[in-house]
Amino acid sequence: MRRMHRIRRTLNYVNLSTPLGLLVARLGRARVTAGPGGLLLAHGYRIPFPVAGAFTLGNVVLTRHEEGYLAGDLLRHEDRHASQYMACVGLPMLPLYVVAVVVSILICGHQASWNVFERLADLEDGNYPRRSPWWVRKAAS
Repeated sequence: MRRMHRIRRTLNYVNLSTPLGLLVARLGRARVTAGPGGLLLAHGYRIPFPVAGAFTLGNVVLTRHEEGYLAGDLLRHEDRHASQYMACVGLPMLPLYVVAVVVSILICGHQASWNVFERLADLEDGNYPRRSPWWVRKAAS
């Protein structure tokens, strides 16, 4: 494991985002396995919120899908979110993310297209569309 991944893993435990992720995985009865880069992959998550193919809390990547779903571009996308938890000092990322969702909805009507966290994690890797702001679409019509 790279040095940066070890630092991220440690800081996300200390800032409580990974322990929260493990608690949510347990509450959602997900099976947790070790993943690449110090990530913990939680498959079979059973709580219907949030509505997403996968989501990250600290170093824990949760999905309702079975093993094998978290791979390639999507796993790289979620890996970037784990680093965002480290940069935001853990739990403050949650309200910041909610604000980013609201801003994105106000700009383009989609929760991720203009969400700064999703854009920094690469929209396409997360299977999100790039939507134009409402004022650009309105000017084009």
